[in-house]
Amino acid sequence: MSTKALHLRHNLSHRRDKYRQFLGIALIALLCVTGRPSSGILFALAAALVVTGIAIRLWASGHIRKDQELAQDGPYALVRHPLYVGNLTLLLGYCLASGLWWSFPLAVAVVWGFYPPAIRREDAKLERLFQERWRRWAGSTHALRPRFDRLGQAFGGSWSLTQSLRANGEPVIAAFLAWGLWALFQRLG
Repeated sequence: MSTKALHLRHNLSHRRDKYRQFLGIALIALLCVTGRPSSGILFALAAALVVTGIAIRLWASGHIRKDQELAQDGPYALVRHPLYVGNLTLLLGYCLASGLWWSFPLAVAVVWGFYPPAIRREDAKLERLFQERWRRWAGSTHALRPRFDRLGQAFGGSWSLTQSLRANGEPVIAAFLAWGLWALFQRLG
């Protein structure tokens, strides 16, 4: 095996965060380029999932002040990793919209390979930074399954579009995702 291939294999095994966002975007781009949606009703459901995922990501990224504050308001009142919930929701939408049967096992492989280790690392980092405060919040807030009994708390706090843009370039990502959905819609059969 070549040195470059070994380096890539090592990075994928030990530095997954470096590739997680790139692979997610590449997977969505692949689905948008190769997808052939066939059902208008299924595409409408898929589009609703994609738009919901985008909205969750925009909402979450406008509340987070990475490594400075422990976000516990907005979507963080419902779930510890709302950005991942948004990703999973929109990825499911793209798989449905694409009309490609193989998109589902491929998406499961990507999610399974990257998300559990990322959640463990992020939780460990947050616990190190915020200690008992994080432990109390994490003890009553699931990683990915929302607590809908906290909806009242979710609509409090301060959301900022500037923060959303600064935190992760979310409005730019949202525009890319909307474009991909439009590209699939153009091939709706």
